[in-house]
Amino acid sequence: MNVQWDELTSFSVSPLEIVLRGTLIYLFLFVFFRFVLRRDTGNVGVGDFLLVVIVADASQNGMSGDSDTVPDALLLVLTLMTWNYLIDVASFHSTRLRKLLEPRPLPLVQHGRLLRRNMRKEFVTIDEIHAKLREKGIGELAEVEAMTMESDGEISVLRKK
Repeated sequence: MNVQWDELTSFSVSPLEIVLRGTLIYLFLFVFFRFVLRRDTGNVGVGDFLLVVIVADASQNGMSGDSDTVPDALLLVLTLMTWNYLIDVASFHSTRLRKLLEPRPLPLVQHGRLLRRNMRKEFVTIDEIHAKLREKGIGELAEVEAMTMESDGEISVLRKK
């Protein structure tokens, strides 16, 4: 087996093109997942997982173009990681940006009553509400002061006193 080290270790595509492609795809996917797939990021369902895998595969060619060397792949991964880090840092330091990038908590139950409009917004079923109550050791909705879908997709429950 004859390894062509030059072909393996040099860029096959302009590094600037790799950075631009990675940036455009990352930002598009970031906005898509932020505004379309808010629900339950902590508990990814089969359909959500499948979508992520398909999107990753579909966007791979758009990000890499005709690149096929190790430096191409490393630069692309570095670009994606950099954008992720920069967005995290910026949202940490900027309240305004954080409010734009992170969804507001969404009440699902208040004073023992289901807020069906909010449940429909995030496709939360009554069965999911009851499952979360059982997780928290609560038997009935009447025992709940508030149940909220937090900005990270998790559902928190406050019991009445």
